Amino acid sequence: MTHDTPEPAIVLVRPQMGENIGASARAMFNFGLSHMRVVAPRDGWPNERAVALASGAGRVLDRAGVVGTVADAIRDCTYVFATTGRGRGLTKPIVSPERAMAQARAIHAGGGKVAVLFGPERAGLENEDVALANAIISVPVNPDFPSINLAQCVLLTAYEWRRAGVEVPPEVMELARTDFASGLEVEKLGDHFEERLEAAGFFFPETKAGHMRVSLRNMWARLALTRADVQTLHGVLRQMVRWKERG
Repeated sequence: MTHDTPEPAIVLVRPQMGENIGASARAMFNFGLSHMRVVAPRDGWPNERAVALASGAGRVLDRAGVVGTVADAIRDCTYVFATTGRGRGLTKPIVSPERAMAQARAIHAGGGKVAVLFGPERAGLENEDVALANAIISVPVNPDFPSINLAQCVLLTAYEWRRAGVEVPPEVMELARTDFASGLEVEKLGDHFEERLEAAGFFFPETKAGHMRVSLRNMWARLALTRADVQTLHGVLRQMVRWKERG
């Protein structure tokens, strides 16, 4: 699921209609994007309706990676945007598509890898999905009619990627030179913390444990951790366990 061209991965999370997958592929290819990843498509894969709607952009579908979870889709990524038009109760930076794609250009220029998550047509991304992202992309739509078709949302993002060109804001370049942790590295750190917190009885009461876990995952993603940060936190956890065992 790797590609040579430095561009963001467009991740369609649990899409429901093949037509929207195909139209998204066409929107991507219109603006020079070809890295699609599809998470648990409702109607299976490959999808004939997706091919029909791609109309000349079939190569995007041919190269698409199909995975079972959002975590699998972003494991090689160092920065993840989630597109959502609803308040989530999760503390994250909120940026416009224009700003997001300028940041994406800078991150790729520094050797990183960006992904953009798009939710299913009916209700969008779940909180568990958004918690894995570093930032949220929000479009200034009509508040009386905020719902945007999946392919239209992909098109807005792809257009801003194309428009950003090679111009990278200098204030973002400092961020781009940072060696960010990948999605897999952050996931493993979260697993380590949950393991230690579970042993310490932190997830109590049981009725609130699920929300507590989502909040922790959201915190790790929001921090935009570097590889050094991740290694330091793993070391902290290991040392705390050694200290307890010595005591």
